[in-house]
Amino acid sequence: MSSNRLEKLLDFIKNEPNDPFLKYALATEYLAMNMQDKALAYFEDLVKNHEDYVGTYYHLGKLYENINRKVDAERTYEKGMQVARKANDRHALSELQGVYNAIMGLDYEDD
Repeated sequence: MSSNRLEKLLDFIKNEPNDPFLKYALATEYLAMNMQDKALAYFEDLVKNHEDYVGTYYHLGKLYENINRKVDAERTYEKGMQVARKANDRHALSELQGVYNAIMGLDYEDD
């Protein structure tokens, strides 16, 4: 990913430190750069301070799975499903339900 894009996002967040979109953009940028610790910090900030930012939960849950924090991933997906229902975001709810079912071993298919 472009370090130029990262620099721009970091400049933007200096002026708008509480903007959830910028935090999300930084988290995904760091994730794309394989800087999981920095991505994790932004995603965790989002769920703590911007609980209704639905898009966070899928990516944070996947990151938790990748760093072997299964229980945190499960809880993140559960919370994300609650937030998605409240926001009436059926697409996000469906995605979260799918990854939750997979992590819980409920993604079986009929033979």
